[in-house]
Formats: sequence, C-alpha cells, structure tokens
Amino acid sequence: MKQKSAVCIAIIFALTSFAPAAPKPRAGREQNIAQAAEAIRAKLIEQRRDFHMHPELSNREERTSRIVAERLRALGLDEVKTGVGKYGVVALLKGAKPGPVVAVRADMDALPIQEINDVPYKSQTPGVKHACGHDVHTTIELGVAEVLSKMRGEISGTIKFIFQPAEEGAPIGEEGGADLMIKEGALENPRPSAIFGLHTAGSDIGQIEYHSGPAMASSDRFAITIRGKKSHGAQPQGGIDAVVVAAECVTALQTIHSRRINPLEPLVITVGTIKGGDRFNVIADEVRMEGTMRTLNEEVRSRAQKLMRETLAGVTAAYGATFDLQFDSPNPVTYNDPRLVEETLPTIRRIVGAANVLSPKPFMPAEDFSYYQKVIPGFFYFLGVGNKAKGLTPAWHTADFDVDEESLVLGVKVMANVLLDYLDRHATNK
Repeated sequence: MKQKSAVCIAIIFALTSFAPAAPKPRAGREQNIAQAAEAIRAKLIEQRRDFHMHPELSNREERTSRIVAERLRALGLDEVKTGVGKYGVVALLKGAKPGPVVAVRADMDALPIQEINDVPYKSQTPGVKHACGHDVHTTIELGVAEVLSKMRGEISGTIKFIFQPAEEGAPIGEEGGADLMIKEGALENPRPSAIFGLHTAGSDIGQIEYHSGPAMASSDRFAITIRGKKSHGAQPQGGIDAVVVAAECVTALQTIHSRRINPLEPLVITVGTIKGGDRFNVIADEVRMEGTMRTLNEEVRSRAQKLMRETLAGVTAAYGATFDLQFDSPNPVTYNDPRLVEETLPTIRRIVGAANVLSPKPFMPAEDFSYYQKVIPGFFYFLGVGNKAKGLTPAWHTADFDVDEESLVLGVKVMANVLLDYLDRHATNK
C-alpha cells in the first residue's frame, strides 16, 4: 500500500509540475483594464473631439466642468463636488477594500490661440484652442474613472479625481488654478497620500517620458517699469531717456545667469515685451517691460529674484532713473518625488515596455501641478502623442497643435494601472 501511495503521489506531483500556472491576479486585472479601455476607444475619441471643438479659457471652463460633473455622476462616483477653485470638479471613487487615498489630476483650460488645422473637430470658438493637450488630459481622466468605476472590487482604498481649471494661469486680477483649488480644499477630506498627473508630449505614441526630481521649471512672471524724464527728442540733455535705460537693463539682466549664477544651474530670464514712449521726437519718460524667469532650483529662483532687483537698481541709478519690479503668477518647480517615481516605474514599464520608457533632461516650461507636490508627494509624467507618419509632431502652444488619438487608450491603461498598483503597495490590509 505504501508503495502504491508513493507512486500516486509521484504521479500527482508530476502532473501538477507541468500544469500551467494560474495567472497572477495583477496580470488578470491588467488584462481587464486593457479590454475595458479598448471598449471605450470610440467614446474617448468622441469626448476629446467635443472638448477640442468647444475650448474654454482659464477660469471660464463652465461647459467643460459641467460635462465632467455629469459624466462622473453618471458613473456613480461616491462624491462629486463642483465649484472648487471656480470651475474645478473633485470626485471620489471608494473601493471595496480598505486602503489609502490616491489622487489623479487633469487640467481643463485652453489657450487664446486661433486654430489653423483643417480637421472635422476644429475649434468652433474663434481665437481659442486646446493647444497644449488639456482636452486629452481631461478625456483620459474621465476614461480612467469609467474603467475603474466598474472595478470597485479591485480597489484597495479610495481614488480622488481632480479636474482643475486655469492651469495656464488665471486672468490678471483673478485667482485660479492649482493654488486656489488647494486653498478651497481639493486635497482635504480625505487627504491623498500621493498624486499623479500626465501631460501630452511630442514623443512618439506608445512612449512615456519621466523625470525623477526636478521635471519642469518654476515660472515667475515679472513686470518692470522704468521711469525717467520727458524732454524734446532734439534736446536729450534735458531729460532721462527711459528707452535707453530699459535697453541697458535688458542687457544687464542677462549677465545674472552668465556671471552671477553657477553656469551648471539652469536659469532663463526672458524679457518678452517692451512698451514705452509717446512720440517719435519725444524722450520717453516711462517704459514697461514684461517677461518670465524660469529655473529648476528653488534656491536659484530666490537668488535670481534678489539679483534682478540689485541689477535694476544699479543700472537705473547710473542714469538718474527709477524702477519698479513686480513678480506675479508664480509656479514652483515641478518636483517628482524620487521614491514615488522609483516605485511607479515598474508599472509603467510593464504596460508600455521598458524600451518605451524614456528619461530625457528636465525642461523649462512650467506646470502648476507643482503646487500639489508642495503638499503631498507627486509624480507627473508625459504621454507620447506624436506620430511622424501621420504628420503629427505636436509642439505645445502652437496654432497647429494636434495629437494622435490612439494615445487616449494607452493613457487610460497606464494611469488606471498606476493608481491601482499604488493602492495595492500601500494598502493597510496586506
């Protein structure tokens, strides 16, 4: 009997050894997400085109906000709050299992740019266009909400969906954007332990770009007023020429980076507009200049602001002029938490393939996603939407910006897996 038992055990062992292994739960979930995202492909394209045809400027996203809220309510999300930070929408999706809270953010506003693309979904609002991909961001986040709303049993915790207005900057004299949403409680009740976001990129479809640490620059809009003294253009000795002083100031400001800041530290000081003078034969008594300052280091940012004041004071004093310098519309450095990046990359590589996950150098455009990152750890990555074969080489803030809409499905797949994997890693019931 013992010999027979031993033979039976050996046979059973052999059979089970060669039996196919049961799929891991995560692999099965990943497949379910992929199928669900593919199933809503047409809906994603339709929704993105609708947003693209009806763009709205910063702090004016009434229609976009209304559609987002309606979609989220129809999906049965647990809470849908509107009017956060003017037209912001915040919603919760509570999972069936206990766990932490994680947030995902999309921006909704468009730009004051006239579209020149001859496409069926061309902007119907004169002088306004989604030229930075915010229509893509909003559509993808709605797609993630739809896919995950049907997978509550797979969610260990809660997902907070944040749809934000005015990322491009509130109109002068108004508050708006991420800073205002935070002030009005977007990150409270409950507070997420981390936040994720994505942005379109000109890289090829199928690729994801990321940075660990500094990703995008701080930005400070500045206004400089140079005040001199009027006189006849043929008798300059009687006045103080604000135009000449302003020209000296522009040149001198460029020496801040070239001579007074470590050259290995990125810094851009750009004077974008100069306006002054009343008449061709009158010495101007006032010139106003506006520009932007960008850096990837908060210490450099603070020092450069101080040096700008010192430089302007010295130049204007040499000519007997005076100046006023104001900083406005600040954005901190977009800083991806290195630990959060490191633990998230395996998920992204699993979805798109390691060869399609790229890490270029940080660049100098700015993002107010950085405000969320000042409160909680955040990871802001970039979704390739370009396709050279289709003639799509998108550059942000241009009249011919457009995207390969195949990127919508991939964007949903990646973000949905990123959120669920984060919750799994940090679940309290492991």
